[in-house]
Amino acid sequence: MSDFQQISYEVEDRIATLTLNRPDKLNAFTSRMVHEVCGAFDLADADDDVRAVIVTGAGRAFCAGADMSEGGATFQKTSGADIDPDSEQSSLKGRDGGGIVSLRIFNSLKPVIAAVNGPAVGVGSTMLLPMDIRLASNTARFGFVFTQRGIVPEAASSWFLPRVVGISQALEWSFLGDVFEADEALSGGLVRSLHEPDDLMPAARAIATRLAEKTSSVSVAMARQQLWRMLGASHPMEAHRVESKAVPQLGAAADAIEGVTSFLEKRPAEFTLGPANDMPEVYPWFDEPGFVEE
Repeated sequence: MSDFQQISYEVEDRIATLTLNRPDKLNAFTSRMVHEVCGAFDLADADDDVRAVIVTGAGRAFCAGADMSEGGATFQKTSGADIDPDSEQSSLKGRDGGGIVSLRIFNSLKPVIAAVNGPAVGVGSTMLLPMDIRLASNTARFGFVFTQRGIVPEAASSWFLPRVVGISQALEWSFLGDVFEADEALSGGLVRSLHEPDDLMPAARAIATRLAEKTSSVSVAMARQQLWRMLGASHPMEAHRVESKAVPQLGAAADAIEGVTSFLEKRPAEFTLGPANDMPEVYPWFDEPGFVEE
């Protein structure tokens, strides 16, 4: 899907930038945006030239939350509901649109960097949670406002938020439903750093560039999946089983050989493998029934 209307997607210097692009509506979230964001992540995963994805917003907002142009009926259906029942996406019908986006980001093979350029409220905040590194403008504002709208946390945020910021902070923000300033997001662990507006995207691109220039994209993809998915593991043995298979499988591959050789030769590594085609045999271990009990 590349005929995007409500987002933009561009790749430069091995960095994909996904921009929520309804600036006149403060990038308010719609059903179409659900499917366009997912489509952009599909493009990024399939393109081994993409080493990292930056997500930001056009204009003065990141995302002001759900498009509430339907007034009181806004939340009477999910934003995943507007699907042609005969389309290949019909299985998404009736599902929360924010959750569809969050789970797609969760499954990304590429590291995801949020550059929060302005207000990020409701789904604008919850869609940030499965992103890996979150930077914000010092003019950004955040809010998990669901109790003040009479609904519940969405976008799988009841799973993600406590894992990102801890249960006490997650409960406080979710109970109160207040919009809060960027410095509170920083002190609460929602974002890793604050920047002047003009410095935000350069800071995000600097991190993405370090990933592109210094790391094996297959190693990064595996590390991303290991760390996120092990948050739900019941015992460290689950991690040990995956690692015991992944280390020798990747260890015999070209990137590991290059990584060791370049270190010994004291030169920059030139990694060649890509996650679209070169993930180790153990991946995706989480789709194998009974893997932990093997």
